[in-house]
Order: sequence, then C-alpha cells, then structure tokens
Amino acid sequence: MSKDRSLDWVEYTKVNAEVTKAKERVVTELGLSIFINGRHYTTAMITPMMEKEFVIGHLFGQGIIENVLDIESITVNDTIAEVTVPKKEDKAKWSPEIHSDFKVSREDIFHGVNAILKSKIYAETEAIHSAGLFKRGAKPICIAEDVGRHNALDKVIGYALINKIDFRNTFAASTGRMVSDMVSKVCRANIPVVATKTAVTKLGVEIGERCGLTIIGFGRDIGTKVTKDTGERIATERGMKIYTNPQRIL
Repeated sequence: MSKDRSLDWVEYTKVNAEVTKAKERVVTELGLSIFINGRHYTTAMITPMMEKEFVIGHLFGQGIIENVLDIESITVNDTIAEVTVPKKEDKAKWSPEIHSDFKVSREDIFHGVNAILKSKIYAETEAIHSAGLFKRGAKPICIAEDVGRHNALDKVIGYALINKIDFRNTFAASTGRMVSDMVSKVCRANIPVVATKTAVTKLGVEIGERCGLTIIGFGRDIGTKVTKDTGERIATERGMKIYTNPQRIL
C-alpha cells in the first residue's frame, strides 16, 4: 500500500494560558509539473492524491483535450506528469450550451453537499476543499479533495472522463465559491447542475446563464457549520439559493 502523502507532521508553538511545544498533521502541497509532448506546459500546486485524474481533468478544462481518447499516453512519477497528445493547431472546441433534460430533487442536492462535507482531512486540518460528482439519488460517482477548489473539481472531472461517465445525467457539488473559472469548468464538462455550500460571483452567474447551467449557492442542511469572519454558527434550517435555471430542481 502506498504511503498517504496528503498529510504530514509539523511542530508548532501553542500559545494560550501557557506556551508549549506541540505537533500536528497538516495538509501537504506538491508542485506537479505537466509536460505535453515533451514541453513544459504548467506546474500546479496540488495535494498529492489522484494526480492522474487531476492532470486529465485539468487538460480537459483548459481545452487541451476533448476527451480521454485524445491522450496517447500519460505517466505520473512523483512531481512530473508526462502527457502525449496528437499535435493540432487549436485547442479543443466546445459548445457553450449544456444540452440535458436532467432534473434532480432538492433532497439529492442536500445529500450531495453533505457528502462532500464529511472529509476526515478537513475535520483534522480545516485546510482542504472537496468536490463531488453524483447521479440522481445522490449516488456518488467520485469525491475528491485538494487544497485548491479548482484542483478538486479537476480531479472529479478527470475521474469521470477516465470512467466514461455521461456528465449530462449528473450533478456536481463543491465546497468552493462558484467563481467564473469554476463555472466554466462545469459548463465545459456539460454537467447540468452544480451546488456549493457557499457563495457565487456575478460573472459566474452570467456564464452559467449563458451556457444553461443550474447554479445553486448556499446549499446548507440543518447542522451545517457556517464560518464567517465574525465567527461560526450552525444552520438551523435547510436552504439554498438557485441563481440560474431553477427548472431543473424538483
């Protein structure tokens, strides 16, 4: 069994009523350099889990590939990912519109968001994002974690591409804000519904509206911990805000 590299021990000085030395586990980061056809493309800072899925999802999100069949070979060795793809002039083209008659219940949305909030790493460190892809009935296809919300979503999309999942019949959930580039990744994958426990941005909403995506923000079940600068509170009632295309939510 391979060693879990997502957490490692550090020493720190604890200051409260007394000053003491202590140790705890924290989330790790890895600089993963991606080479395409032998040329350096980018170096991404990720949590070292599901590296192959991240690379595939990231290249898809950036329009380098249209699907996993575009990849002739891929190897990931520690901090280096080497990918071979057919040489072409332009990036992959994609439709700005989502074509899906998928509908999902509010109950499924709450269950999906709850599922990604059960991270043991977050419970220990409060330093990880989660994303998930679900079928109707909130059946999980994949749940991934990373220090970056974009990376976690890339991992989920990469997993689905590898396993030839039909995105049109799924919904996604994320712990991160639905900013413009997050929404663009979801739209490019043709995922019809995305939900987050937190906020959205104006540009994110505009992009979602244009591509036909249903964006749900502040999806919080009873008992969800809500963190703000002023402190924490526990949600005492269920609620969500549907910013675009509400007809998909039953």
